[in-house]
Amino acid sequence: MKNADIIIKNATIVTVNKDREILKNHSLVIAGDRITDISPSDSRDSVSVKAKKEIDAAGKVVFPGLINTHTHLFQTLLKGLGDDLALDRWLSTMTFPSAIHLTPEHALVAARLGCLESIRSGTTTVLDYMYPHPREGLSDAVIQAFREVRVRGIFGRGMIDTGGRYGIPEKLLQVLPAIEKDVIRLLDSYNGSENGRVRVWVAPAAIWSCSERSLKRMWEIANEYNTGLTVHISETPFDRHAACELHGAPDAEILESFGIAGPNVLMVHCVHLTDRDIRMAKYYDLKVSHNPVSNMYLASGVPRIPRMIESGITVGVATDGAASNNSQDMIEVLKFTALLQKGYTMDPTILSADKVVEMATIDGARALGMEKEIGSIEVGKKADLFIYNPALSAKSTPMHNPVSTIVYSGTHACVETVVIDGNIILDNGVLTTANEEEIILAGQKAAEDLAVRTGTIKNKYRRWRTLAF
Repeated sequence: MKNADIIIKNATIVTVNKDREILKNHSLVIAGDRITDISPSDSRDSVSVKAKKEIDAAGKVVFPGLINTHTHLFQTLLKGLGDDLALDRWLSTMTFPSAIHLTPEHALVAARLGCLESIRSGTTTVLDYMYPHPREGLSDAVIQAFREVRVRGIFGRGMIDTGGRYGIPEKLLQVLPAIEKDVIRLLDSYNGSENGRVRVWVAPAAIWSCSERSLKRMWEIANEYNTGLTVHISETPFDRHAACELHGAPDAEILESFGIAGPNVLMVHCVHLTDRDIRMAKYYDLKVSHNPVSNMYLASGVPRIPRMIESGITVGVATDGAASNNSQDMIEVLKFTALLQKGYTMDPTILSADKVVEMATIDGARALGMEKEIGSIEVGKKADLFIYNPALSAKSTPMHNPVSTIVYSGTHACVETVVIDGNIILDNGVLTTANEEEIILAGQKAAEDLAVRTGTIKNKYRRWRTLAF
């Protein structure tokens, strides 16, 4: 008799392994933080397991945990305050003012709420891109939420040291010595902590909001600490034009010009990449985070994701911050990822449901440099997964192909159980690591407090507008 912590029996398992196997009536065994066995439920290997927790997953599907490669968790408090605005007004009238008034308590409550919503949509890994630092303690607050809720969290320590001419408020600007000191402190204090579940990256906000010296120094630190660097690239034509004004070339070209080019670079958005940019990204093995809902919400444009994939670039998917999405629901992102490209190209075959699931799992893991640990359900990998029960919603019933179901008929309501690092975080619909009701109530209270401080509370009571202009 083999001892284990968890056994999930009688499941359909969407492995996303190298053979892309979908296993019917199989059992999955977890010991510690690892998957230790996958075998038919009636096999000797499964029958001989004695586990502390046994889950019958008959009629249910086990998926690898979804990987959100880009968000801004503080924006969880900003849902619904920036609807129907062009990017410049969205930044100047809502996002920047809110960031200026952000406190550590706001950041903690927002991160807890964002992590809760993420987990409830089957997300097990989140990269939080925290660019505003108007006061100390914001970074530590987000990491505290990672540790409390027990999501797998990458904290991207953002930085802004220039860009006043483009409307960035002075209170959001920092000097390089202070940035460098805090980045190193965070790396020394948290990177690899919590059994490797918490990691720290560097995250220049944009090429046009950072000096050449600061960009190069952050790249040096990333390589000194063997960690990643993520940066917004070509979200809008403005990003390219402003980079030209400040540095002499479009933002994607500046990465190469400054020597910031390697497999540990994650470019976010990439809506307006040129053919040359795509070739460059492939050459240096730069990764891409695709944020389809945010790109539609802000009307940034449609990135050439099929072209990038055909070129061999790794593309993960993401929600972006809730201020430009209004949720952290990765299952919702799956459907938009597929439909955006189909509608834009008028080609229903351009991006399959299968590829979309790859983008949200193994490709997302590869984008974060973690494909040996997470992103698929295989023996020896971390036990990051969720159980999807289609019977919990009419939307997901009937289920024929589980991949088609989660992409085109999926809903967070069917996410029944979530396991992260071998621990059951959502157990039959119940959060095990924190009080969900308290998180939600605190989130509403903090959001209203921040809106009052910022002056965006008026948006809550705006007049009806049939036309947005």
